[in-house]
Amino acid sequence: MNFKDLATVAGKSGLFKVLKPSRTGVILESMDAKKTKLVAGMSQRVSILSDISIYTLTEEGAEPLESVMQKMEAEFQGDLGLDANPDDTELRAFMKHVLPEVDEARVYTSDIKKLINWYKLIREEAPEVLQKTEEEKPIETKSEEKSDN
Repeated sequence: MNFKDLATVAGKSGLFKVLKPSRTGVILESMDAKKTKLVAGMSQRVSILSDISIYTLTEEGAEPLESVMQKMEAEFQGDLGLDANPDDTELRAFMKHVLPEVDEARVYTSDIKKLINWYKLIREEAPEVLQKTEEEKPIETKSEEKSDN
């Protein structure tokens, strides 16, 4: 599973696994304990997580959600160090720590809360998604062994 297999639906809480397309839309399964299935039609806004980015002040203007979550996993390993009900200041400080070039004017506190909730859900239900893929890992050079003749 990867970020292309996960989606969010406007007006519905949580995340969904994309099962398969149908004639009228796409079949989704919730990632919570209930595992309810849903057919999202053309009238519903479905966003695939691999298409979502967070606004930044860099030249590109945005950082992919996948990259941000992988940074969170690499640094925190699930323990984000936040209170049970963090206030706006704590959430913004956390976001600034994870993504220093975040555009604070365009990224709202509700977006940060959603990011944290999604991270926790993905870590619980599909932790393999948070690991960097082989193509993203830096290439290691093997040192040649010298043989004694």
